[in-house]
Amino acid sequence: MTEITEHLADIRGRVASALERAGRDRDDVMIVAVSKQQSVERIAAAHRAGQIHFGESYVQEALPKMDVLKELPIVWHYVGPIQANKTRAIAERFQWVHSVDRARIAERLSAQRPYHAPPLNVLLQVNLAAEPQKAGAPREQVAELATLARTLPRLALRGLMGIPPADASREDTALYFEGLRALTRELNRSGVVADTLSMGMSGDFETAIACGSTCVRIGTAIFGERRA
Repeated sequence: MTEITEHLADIRGRVASALERAGRDRDDVMIVAVSKQQSVERIAAAHRAGQIHFGESYVQEALPKMDVLKELPIVWHYVGPIQANKTRAIAERFQWVHSVDRARIAERLSAQRPYHAPPLNVLLQVNLAAEPQKAGAPREQVAELATLARTLPRLALRGLMGIPPADASREDTALYFEGLRALTRELNRSGVVADTLSMGMSGDFETAIACGSTCVRIGTAIFGERRA
């Protein structure tokens, strides 16, 4: 498992360098290790190397891992598309959700969040390029969804998440990220407090940091190619 420790050290160094180039503080970015299709042993190895935040995309895969690793102080992020019949498990077991994209999902997460737990941290996923195959709310619906989400009692609306098209050039990727940052500023001007901007993955997180990302979701660059 030493390669995971080495990869994490490399990612932390690259994040720190990207923040320095952007004139930002060293603690401005949260690194979420996306651990889907990774074993509990590899997740535990990353945790021993100091990683706290982990992201999962499939409820049925995540819950057994959580049960095995329940003694570790891990913060779990749900980063995948959300099916309505999976919201209870997400509301009960995760601390963050990055992919709220419609009112029904927000309402179900709030209703199903246990009252003994703190409010669920949620991000609204924006479909940056209006890709029909990709989850996310259309840009023009984000303000309305944000207005609803901030009124739901068991949710804490924290900001936005977006994923540029996989085939976008570096220049176009930066434009998509800048657009999401601009949308965050619009929300803040309207009275919505959005302090988290989740954008950037293994191949583009340095560009995302230059464009204001406060949370990067890194899988392959930490764990290597996905494995069962």
